[in-house]
Amino acid sequence: MALSREEREHFLAEPHIGALSVAREEADRAPLTVPIWYQYAPGGELWIMTGRDSVKARLIGSAGRFTIMADRLEPTIRYVSAEGPVTETSPATQEALREMSARYLPQEKVDGYVAWSWKEHGEQIIIRMRPEHWVSADLGTV
Repeated sequence: MALSREEREHFLAEPHIGALSVAREEADRAPLTVPIWYQYAPGGELWIMTGRDSVKARLIGSAGRFTIMADRLEPTIRYVSAEGPVTETSPATQEALREMSARYLPQEKVDGYVAWSWKEHGEQIIIRMRPEHWVSADLGTV
């Protein structure tokens, strides 16, 4: 059964590991699909952080849009996919990295991860996307 707008937006706002997909430039290649942390609040834009020179950043810049998918298995099998255009790309900040890290990590690990990530991952960017097209379902307890 498809989810209502409110259900799908609230589900996407939960801290799932997303699967990001973006078209490749080569006609003989399938889309790039990789796991990623993301941030989303119902009714707003979704954002991700990635390396400025990463394959993801290059492909998203070329395509101008991407898809994010989140799913779960319990208590019911449920998924939400949102696709839309990039609305902004900007340099990442330590504050944004802290916000993203706090979404996924226990509080006592955030400071250490932020310090490590800021040093080790190189220059990062934030890419914002406005969800336009949604696919969602709750398959119950099949």
